[in-house]
Amino acid sequence: MDSRQQRLLDLRDILNRHNYNYYVLNAPEISDRDFDMLMKELEALEADFPEMADPYSPTQRVGSDLSDKFEQARHIYPMLSLSNTYSIHEVDEWFGRVRGALEGEKFEVVGEMKYDGTSISLIYEHGRLVRAVTRGDGERGDVVTANIKTIKSIPLELRGSGWPDMFEIRGEILMPWKEFDRLNKEREYNEEPLFANPRNAASGTLKTLDSREVARRGLDAFFYYLLGPDLPFDNHYANMMAAREWGFKVSPIMTLLHSLEQVDQFINHWDTARRELPVATDGLVFKVNNLRQQLNLGYTAKSPRWAVAYKFPAERACTRLRFVSFEVGRMGIVTPVANLDPVLLSGTVVKRASLHNEDIIRSLDIHEEDMLYVEKGGEIIPKITGVDENGRLPGAKPVRFVHFCPACATPLVRVEGEASWQCPNRFGCPPQIAGRIEHFVGRKMMNIEGIGEETVEQLYKRGYIKNIADLYDLTTDQLLLLDGFGPRSAERVLEGLEASKSIPYDRVIYALSIPFVGDTVARKVAKAFPDIDLLMAATTDQLAATKDIGPRIAQSITEYFANPANRETVARLRAAGLQFAAPEESTEGATDLLGGKTFVISGTFTHHSRDEYKDLIERNGGKNVSSISRKTDYVFAGANMGPAKLEKATSLGIPIIDEATFLDMIGQPL
Repeated sequence: MDSRQQRLLDLRDILNRHNYNYYVLNAPEISDRDFDMLMKELEALEADFPEMADPYSPTQRVGSDLSDKFEQARHIYPMLSLSNTYSIHEVDEWFGRVRGALEGEKFEVVGEMKYDGTSISLIYEHGRLVRAVTRGDGERGDVVTANIKTIKSIPLELRGSGWPDMFEIRGEILMPWKEFDRLNKEREYNEEPLFANPRNAASGTLKTLDSREVARRGLDAFFYYLLGPDLPFDNHYANMMAAREWGFKVSPIMTLLHSLEQVDQFINHWDTARRELPVATDGLVFKVNNLRQQLNLGYTAKSPRWAVAYKFPAERACTRLRFVSFEVGRMGIVTPVANLDPVLLSGTVVKRASLHNEDIIRSLDIHEEDMLYVEKGGEIIPKITGVDENGRLPGAKPVRFVHFCPACATPLVRVEGEASWQCPNRFGCPPQIAGRIEHFVGRKMMNIEGIGEETVEQLYKRGYIKNIADLYDLTTDQLLLLDGFGPRSAERVLEGLEASKSIPYDRVIYALSIPFVGDTVARKVAKAFPDIDLLMAATTDQLAATKDIGPRIAQSITEYFANPANRETVARLRAAGLQFAAPEESTEGATDLLGGKTFVISGTFTHHSRDEYKDLIERNGGKNVSSISRKTDYVFAGANMGPAKLEKATSLGIPIIDEATFLDMIGQPL
C-alpha cells in the first residue's frame, strides 16, 4: 500500500470522527470549510483508487445525529446534503453546469438564506402535524414530534386552503441570538457548560427529553422546501409562497432570480447584510425553481444537481498580539494561547485564541506583538490564520515555546510522535491536579453537584484536597469556610458525593483521567475487565488484545496502574464506596449458543440496531469481526448491504443470514 492509499484510509477515519463530533456530540473541532476540503481530498483519492471503494466511506453517506433515546422513522424522501461552494466563481460554475444540462432551456433560480440550525422534516395529513423527524443519517431520523409542537412558530393546524391532503415540509430549527444569550447566562449562573453557538443550542434542545424545557428555550423555525405527490404548483417558489399562506414561517429573504447577474448580486448583498439578522446563518442556497427541471437534473450519490450551497467566508479581522501565555491541562500538555487586543467577530468579542503547539507558532512565524489575522472557523472557534508582517514592530523577537512548565518549573518533555510538549510532574503540578479533580466531578464522569472550577481552586489552595480521593473526606465545616458557601451549598456537595457512589464502573474508569482513556474506551475496558482488580492485573498484551484497544492505550493503562500513587487513590476510592466492578446483571442472559462463531455485520436492520446485534452476538458466545475472510463463519446481512461484501462472501462460500435466521439461532422471537 503506497502513501496515497494510506492517506485515503486515514481520511476516512478522520472524517468519520468529525462527523460524529458534529452530528452526535454537537462539538465540532474544525470549520465547515476545512471539513469540506478533507472530503474533496478523499473524493479525489477514491476516484484514483476505485479498487478501494467502500459503501461505508464518508463520501457515501450523510452525517448522523441519531439518538437511541428517541423512536426512529424512515424518511419518505431521503434528506440529502447539498454540495458546498466557497466563492462566487464556484456558484457561477454550478449555474453553467445547470444551463448546459438543460440544453439551453430557460430556467429560474431561487435564492435563499442558509440558516445555521438543525434540519427537520414535518409530515402533515389532513391539515394537521402528525410527525416531526430529524435529519438523522439522511435515510432515518429521530421522531421529535412532542418537542416540535412546543415551538410556537410551527403550525399544528394549517390556515387557509389549498394544501395537499398529505405533504412533507422541511426547514431549520433555530435559536435566535437573544434566546441563545439568555440561555447561556442561565447556564453560566448554574455552573453548567455553555453552548458554543446557537446551532449547538438548537440541536441540543431538540434532543431534550423534557418537552417543557424545550418550550422554555424559545426555539424558532424557518421552512424552505415542500415535497409530496400532489403539490399545488409546478415550481418551488410558488409552493413556498403557498406554504407561507398556510401558516409556515418562510423567510422573506427567499427571492426569485432570473439571471446569473442577479445570483451574483444576491451573494454580494447578503455577504454583508446577513450580519444584521436576528439568527445565525452560514451561507446561501440556490435552487432551480421548476420541479420538472429539478427532476431532469437529478442527483449525485449524496446531493441534488439542481441545488448548491454557498458558504460565507469565515469572518476575519486583524488585531495586535499582546502576549502568548502557556497553559497546562490535566494531562500535562502545555498549550500556547494568543492573548489579543479585543476584536469583534461574528457577534462576539474575541480576546484569546489557541495556538495549539510549537509547530503552529513556527509555521506562522509569530513575533512579539505581531498583527495577527483571526478567523472564527464555522463562526465557532477563534483561529489564528496568519500574520500581517507589515505591522511587525522593529526589533520584535520570534515567540519561543517554553522549555519549563509555567506552573511548576519542571523541564518539559516532547510527547513521542506528536507536536506537543508535556509537564511530567503529574502529582506535583497544580493545574494538572486541579484539572483532574474538575474532570472527576464533571457531569459525564461522577456528576458531583455543587463543585465547579472555582470551588476546586479554593479547595486546593486551602489544602483540603490534593487528589480525587480527598473529595470523599470533605466535611461540612471545611465547605462552610469557602467563599460563597452556606449550609445549603455545603449540603449539596456532600449529597453529590454520596450520590456519586452509585455511578457505574465504566464511568469511574473514565473519571480517573487515565491518559488516552475516554468514555468509549472506558466502556470497552470495563466490559473486557469487569472489575478493577482484573484491570489492574492486566498485562499490556492482554489489554491490546481487547477489541479497539491499541498498543498505545494498553501501555497507558498498564503504566497508570503500575504507579503506587494511582493504586493508593483507587484503594481510597474503593474504601469510600465507589463502584469498581460491573454489576452482575450485565452478564445475565449470556449463553454459548453461538459457540465462538465469528460474524460480520453489514447493512441496516429493522428489529435491533447494529450495536444491539453485536452485543447479542457477544452475549451468546460469538465474536464480531470487521472484515470477511475464510475464517468468517457467517455474514449477518441487513438491508443495503454493501455489494463488495456480498460478492466476497459469495465467492468464499460463507453463509449469509438475515435477521429472522439470526434471532432463531439465539432463540429469540421476531
